[in-house]
Amino acid sequence: MKTLIEIIKEHITYRKQIGKLALANLVKTYRGSALGWAWAFVRPVVTIFVFWFAFSFGLRAGGDVDGFPFFLWLIAGFIPWFYMSEMISGGAGCIRSNKFMVTKMKFPISIIPTFVSLSKFSVHLILMVVMIGIFIVFGYFPDVYYLQLPIYMLMMLMFFTVWGLFAGMLSAISKDFLNLVKSVRQAIFWLSGIIYNVQNIDIPWIRAILSYNPVTIVATGYRHCFIDKTWFFEDLGSIRNFFIVYIIMIIGAIWAYKRLYKDIPDVM
Repeated sequence: MKTLIEIIKEHITYRKQIGKLALANLVKTYRGSALGWAWAFVRPVVTIFVFWFAFSFGLRAGGDVDGFPFFLWLIAGFIPWFYMSEMISGGAGCIRSNKFMVTKMKFPISIIPTFVSLSKFSVHLILMVVMIGIFIVFGYFPDVYYLQLPIYMLMMLMFFTVWGLFAGMLSAISKDFLNLVKSVRQAIFWLSGIIYNVQNIDIPWIRAILSYNPVTIVATGYRHCFIDKTWFFEDLGSIRNFFIVYIIMIIGAIWAYKRLYKDIPDVM
């Protein structure tokens, strides 16, 4: 509890710097390339197009879903994945990529995952506006179910910010852990129901395991808003499972911070 209070105090003390550092991190990410900020959209667009083409024409699995074109169903889960994917690996490497703050400045380590997460989340917000625009072009206008989008956005931001602290601390000590995270990111994508409905899996124990996967819960939540037209309180089991895993992640992050924060400057 003492460590958690210390982390919260650091965030309160440096609250103004967090926003400025998030913007600086975002600028640094796309600075120096010819297309600049366009890269924030090029990769998502290309990736979505490839999967849409493969499943709509190659694999012939792209029929309508609940009356919505498969393309819309696909992007409803894919857009949050881009943020989650960036944070799975980028969150794990956030302290290493900002090691000058640790080795050359007296800057709280716990702040680093937060501003990195916020910088990537800002790109997600822009992609969300683009996705809503695509739905409108297809004739599906915003409705009352969109009001619950902030809930799933906040859940996603909360979890992966804490993940960044946990994984960032471990990766700062061991580069092997960072390489492990990068190697399993693609596996997480295929196992999390981004491009298929986990409820269609016939094996109950697999569905039960996936029901505790935060990536699955968030992607499904976004589809509740855009496709299924389902309220979050109609799926309270998923919300409960999310917070069970979230609390475990907080405990892990506190443990990692308490054990490692003094050693990180020397190791790096």
